[in-house]
Amino acid sequence: MGNKEIRSLSRLSLFLAFALIVSCGPSPVQDASAATSNAFQNPERVTIEGYNGDAMEPFLSRDGKYLFFNNLNEPSVNTNLHWAEPIDDLHFKYRGELQGVNTAALEGVPSMDRAGNFYFVSNRSYDQTASTLYRGKFSDGTVTGVELVPGVSLAKLGIVNFDAEVSADGDTLYFVESEFSFSGQPKNASILFARRKGNNFVRDPASASIMQAVNTDGLNYAPATSASECELFFTRAGPQGPAIYTSVRADKTKPFQTPLRLAAVTGFVEGPTLSPDGKSLYYHKKENGHFVLYRVTREQAMN
Repeated sequence: MGNKEIRSLSRLSLFLAFALIVSCGPSPVQDASAATSNAFQNPERVTIEGYNGDAMEPFLSRDGKYLFFNNLNEPSVNTNLHWAEPIDDLHFKYRGELQGVNTAALEGVPSMDRAGNFYFVSNRSYDQTASTLYRGKFSDGTVTGVELVPGVSLAKLGIVNFDAEVSADGDTLYFVESEFSFSGQPKNASILFARRKGNNFVRDPASASIMQAVNTDGLNYAPATSASECELFFTRAGPQGPAIYTSVRADKTKPFQTPLRLAAVTGFVEGPTLSPDGKSLYYHKKENGHFVLYRVTREQAMN
């Protein structure tokens, strides 16, 4: 599988491929109860002043000072990383493309820990390394020291890590692992995690069991965690398209509980990110043929 196929990992292309899978085979496993959560309400459109393109994969920094996102993930578009600064909760000022990180390949799915260690996905070296997870150091609109994240990728062609989020303390990297067929269609996608060990990461052997209730036989991706890592938000694909789910646990050593779909988050929605106070959840939504950002809110954070 080469860069052309991996570049088709755009959310839209991903689900076009997924629709073919659904029509030709069994439907992906869904929560048997189809239970929902009403914790978040009041969807509101977010404006990025000075930016008119598609906005996808938002990530709000742990101190709330920066909004990172990528433009449209389509093969015909050069997908790059961008940044903005908040004016208020629903308005951000566009600052431009991130410097030091973008190439002619795909760059997207940003995240960052409290110390400014910046993580993202790129297919720039997949043909040579079978790896897609990168990191660097963010400061004032520039990412320096860009390198592959060691110890996470299986480095096996056909296996793709197309999403990741680093925890607030920088010690855990939540990532998505997917196996693709030779036709470029995803067979599955599961959320796993690795722990920091020195300057490297090591896959946690308890990852699969802790994520057992989260992962299904279908596509589960775009993880976002609270600062405590006791609350997880993610996207799950279904026959009607993607939806955003949440799952909780008592502490970060325990398994996540059965996920609930966020009832107020409707339409073609993906890529959640939680505000520092835990009261706002941002995500992207396809609206009138374009991807824009939305926010839902709750009165009190879980923890």
